[in-house]
Amino acid sequence: MTETKNPFLEPYNTPHHTPPFHLIKVEHYEPAIREGMKEQNEEIDAIVNNAEKPNFQNTIVALERSGSLLERVTTIFGNLLSAETNDEMQELAEKMMPLLAEHNNSISLNEKLFARIKAVYDRKDQLTLNGEDSMLLQKTYDGFIRSGANLQGEAKEKYRRLNTELSVLALRFSQNLLKETNNYELSLTTSQLEGLPESMLESYAQTAKEKGKEGNIITLDAPSFVPFMKYCKDRTLRQQLYMAYNTQCTHDNEYNNMDIIKQLVNIRMELVQLLGYSNYAEYVLKKRMAETEESVYQLLNQLLEAYSPTAHQEVKEVEELAHRLEGNDFQLMPWDWAYYSEKLKNEKFKLNEEELRPYFELSQVKQGVFGLATRLYGITFKENKEIPVYHPDVDAYEVFDEDGSFLAVLYTDFHPRAGKRSGAWMTSYKEQWIENGINSCPHISVTMNFSKPSAEKPALLTFSEVNTFLHEFGHALHGIFANSTYATLSGTSVYWDFVELPSQIMENFAIEKEFLNTFAKHYRTGEQIPPQLIQKIVDASNFNIAYACLRQLSFGLLDMAWYTRKTPFDGDVRTYEKEAWKKAQVLPSPAETCMSVQFSHIMAGGYSAGYYSYKWAEVLDADAFSLFKEKGIFNREVADSFRRNILSKGGTEHPMTLYKRFRGKEPGIEALLRRNGIIN
Repeated sequence: MTETKNPFLEPYNTPHHTPPFHLIKVEHYEPAIREGMKEQNEEIDAIVNNAEKPNFQNTIVALERSGSLLERVTTIFGNLLSAETNDEMQELAEKMMPLLAEHNNSISLNEKLFARIKAVYDRKDQLTLNGEDSMLLQKTYDGFIRSGANLQGEAKEKYRRLNTELSVLALRFSQNLLKETNNYELSLTTSQLEGLPESMLESYAQTAKEKGKEGNIITLDAPSFVPFMKYCKDRTLRQQLYMAYNTQCTHDNEYNNMDIIKQLVNIRMELVQLLGYSNYAEYVLKKRMAETEESVYQLLNQLLEAYSPTAHQEVKEVEELAHRLEGNDFQLMPWDWAYYSEKLKNEKFKLNEEELRPYFELSQVKQGVFGLATRLYGITFKENKEIPVYHPDVDAYEVFDEDGSFLAVLYTDFHPRAGKRSGAWMTSYKEQWIENGINSCPHISVTMNFSKPSAEKPALLTFSEVNTFLHEFGHALHGIFANSTYATLSGTSVYWDFVELPSQIMENFAIEKEFLNTFAKHYRTGEQIPPQLIQKIVDASNFNIAYACLRQLSFGLLDMAWYTRKTPFDGDVRTYEKEAWKKAQVLPSPAETCMSVQFSHIMAGGYSAGYYSYKWAEVLDADAFSLFKEKGIFNREVADSFRRNILSKGGTEHPMTLYKRFRGKEPGIEALLRRNGIIN
């Protein structure tokens, strides 16, 4: 292959047709995107100009199958903007996003194309479509209506313009946050790090070394920030780091997101009002299990009422400990919460998270999590070093079903780096679909920001990171087991308040002794995690659970406050935020802090008017896991039913139909309240 060839425009000569990351350069994206748009436009023209009468195959399926090159390129580009970006890619994204938004607009607002779709849709009762075909037809028709296909004249042009603006603003929001995070570092001497465990001292020294500096460097990445807040004895330094974290994108510089937020929420409101909705939440919830904002608020308020008394009691206990240690004049502030909570947990349960780390060496945890999937579903994972990866930290696995047939490729990417955004997520590099009887298998990725290995030790995870691994791996299983005819109904392409069920149900295993005993061994001695330590984990599993619940509810309330607005916002973002979530706040909120400017989930990440989904899915996962508890946590019959009715179905049926088929009933909140110890 010569240097001039663009790998996107050639057949992928790789195992399972995985992306040839080793060949892809930044300069390949733009020509491939432009070629992809050109190809899809030609495909759309062929559908529109087809002399045959519109039918399901020549219109709906033809549209579904169009744009394969563009999808391939933009999927890789979009994923790497999050996982392995650089200034050049970000500049290219700024350039290409308006073009891609305009391209999508030109399809969704194509009157002749919509006329053909409508012609098929209007005859749906006369067509003999199976359930999945019917769902694709409904989703396609609804998608066009919800993207402005019925708009006329100036309204249609306005919709097109606003949609393009929105895509650019969302990208800028994310890039500002990534740059703010990467630009911050706190350089400290070892004497200033009193209270920090040895593993973190090694990590901070390693970070400094990687940056070519002396001493210790603390960053705003979670594996650096979280332990610092939990263990650093110096309250002034805790306050300094807390304020740095919680004032990101509020400063008087080019990364300030205050005005961007106003534009994002106002444009989303204006877009849906053009479509006849009163606010953005109403538009979003039409395609959610919750269906209405009243249902969302009912859930949030139910949980607020159930958990608030316990949350206030939890805060009181932490305050009492702080007063005992620091004197009665001490006022507990947010930068004190993790520090004194950890001390109280130690006192009550004799459990220190650092005590657990040696038993959670990353490769062992990986074996444990993979082994859980083998035990539940019979699948196996085999590393294949011939599959190209986009960074040396990434590993690629082939996933095989119990009968030996190939199921999927799984990429794992565990550690923070400058080109990777914070947090943890699952995504796909290729969805699954079936065409001409051939099942085209998915390429799934889990990306995290776990504690890195140091010069002296391998990567030792916190218990919280083990939970995160299980969560993202649950999403991965949803993608791996996908078995749908159409890519847009495959895997995680489900209602947003259903998508967290497969991930959150996996977190339940983290406190199960039978599971922990399969992999938790001391990284030096090989000694199995002692039973008394497991019991401490179980006993402490509901520690400060109500406080954590109210924190999530506060985010849900903030999200709904932004997206139930019916008039443009031009007020003070901080003031609005503090009013929106005040009934779920149990600690003082410093005036300068602002969550909204860094709340990627709801501003740029697809959870707009959807953050409640985590609690909604938690109700589902507690209810669903109670069946595993009843029948046995590794029960193959229950696991096979969960795979068959939930994981493999994607968005081919309504989620409540799927859930009831698995569980035999609709979910209620009782199982969650019982699991969290709120009721007996």
